[in-house]
Amino acid sequence: MASLLEDPRPRPRRAPGRRRRPLAATCPCPVALPCDCSFGALLRARVRSVRAALPGGLPARARTARRPADPRTAHGQPTDDRSAQGQPADDRPRSDALMRNGHVLAASSIVAAGLGGFFWLLATRYYAVETVGRSYAALSAAMFLSTLGSLNLGDALVRFVPAAGRHTRSLVLRCYVISIGFSAAVAVGFLLLVPVVAPDLVFLRGPVLAVAFVAATAGYSVFVLQDGALTGTRRTGWVLGENAVFAVTKAVLLAACAVLAVSSGIMLAWAAAMLISIGLANVVLFRRAVPAHQAAGPADAEPPQRVLRWAGADYLGNLFSFASYSVVPLMVLAQLGPEGSAYYSLAFVIAETLFVATFSMGHSLVVEGARDPQRLAEYARRMLRHTGLLLAGAVVVIVAGAPLILGVFGPAYAEHGTTVLRLMALCALPVAVINVVIQMARVRRALPWMIGVRVASSAMVITLVAVLLPRYGLTGVGVAWLIAEYVLAAGLLLVLRGWLRAADRTDTEPTGTEPTGTEPAETVRPCTEPTDKELTDGGEPA
Repeated sequence: MASLLEDPRPRPRRAPGRRRRPLAATCPCPVALPCDCSFGALLRARVRSVRAALPGGLPARARTARRPADPRTAHGQPTDDRSAQGQPADDRPRSDALMRNGHVLAASSIVAAGLGGFFWLLATRYYAVETVGRSYAALSAAMFLSTLGSLNLGDALVRFVPAAGRHTRSLVLRCYVISIGFSAAVAVGFLLLVPVVAPDLVFLRGPVLAVAFVAATAGYSVFVLQDGALTGTRRTGWVLGENAVFAVTKAVLLAACAVLAVSSGIMLAWAAAMLISIGLANVVLFRRAVPAHQAAGPADAEPPQRVLRWAGADYLGNLFSFASYSVVPLMVLAQLGPEGSAYYSLAFVIAETLFVATFSMGHSLVVEGARDPQRLAEYARRMLRHTGLLLAGAVVVIVAGAPLILGVFGPAYAEHGTTVLRLMALCALPVAVINVVIQMARVRRALPWMIGVRVASSAMVITLVAVLLPRYGLTGVGVAWLIAEYVLAAGLLLVLRGWLRAADRTDTEPTGTEPTGTEPAETVRPCTEPTDKELTDGGEPA
């Protein structure tokens, strides 16, 4: 039990002959655990820390009572470097932020998926099948083109905003301008080629609809980037809020358009709700989140370096992930026809919810790791354990309830899709490992790993599907995903173990001199992102 409370950092030694202090009813000391407090005091301190992480936290008197009078000393001894800077020795607030923000981001992705499905359910009730089909294709095209044109700058904001300091506003605005410009250009190119690549969407070439389509494509890129900026400034509650506002508003506007018999009501409701969400989110972002983030950052923070190079590598990796998600359904359609494609697509959509939630939680690891690179290994261990436990519970529910879940959509889905859904759900467990490796590579700026992991995953999945699909059908597709993800995760576990050990050695490396109680505290450099002079492109110290 004591090992669960111990901190891996070195414990300051008690001076010889010093009497053990009386056991107190509380544990306010910032000494790295294990300290001289009793087990009961430690247990009460742990309960208080959990209560402090809950909404509302602890009463002000309780928070004040556990603060030491002098954060630089405890029991007459100097504390570690973080305590010398006025922070708790175990820095619990930031560790709590890792999990709290991760939970909010995962909830945001689940809410967006659930309410998005509800929007299209309403659309099928209010509009004809042909209208729903054309609108869905047009909006899907706008989101796809926006993804291509945004150059993955949303994830770049997640990585570089935490340590940008006073350069945060200019960084966000530059990403906005670049993303809007490229997305609009890609949309214009699509409209010029639409008679060839998508003849059914030729109606978008009308003057009004063409302008609206280009604006919607560019606007959606801002919608994605604002999530990255809010996440980087640790305002994840607003990420959840603006996604909920977008989903609820477009459903309400859709009902209003149906009552008014607006023929293009689906696209109009979607675009208007997006504009409202963008307006609200950016007011919060630029009037509250960014000013507070810049004020809290170091005054001498250097501007982020090589952002576009990092974003380009991550963008290329995302394209390979997108390839596996897009090519496999086409292979199933060609081999098994529309019915087989329908069974597979529904199973994949359900399992993908676990994948998306996992990677959304991983953004919290990027934010906290970029803010405090010295604790990246600690954060990675916590994220791996936590996501593993959450995914294990979700996988058990889906595997056990797969026939019931698919039965909601019809008995045919339950009959033909249960096995592939169970296999796809089991893939979520190795995704937890892959997610931590990718997020650590993002923080370390390990560009080859950012690309290579997703190239390997995509190549193995597509190759195994090509081999197993003709012989085993949908079961073969599920087995292909299972083999690819588990083999990749097994190899990455060795890589991750090496990264964590290297980080531990770096954190505990002796400096050559031990501070004494009479010597001045060593000047500690703020924990900002490593500069390009300190890191090579592989993410290792130069």
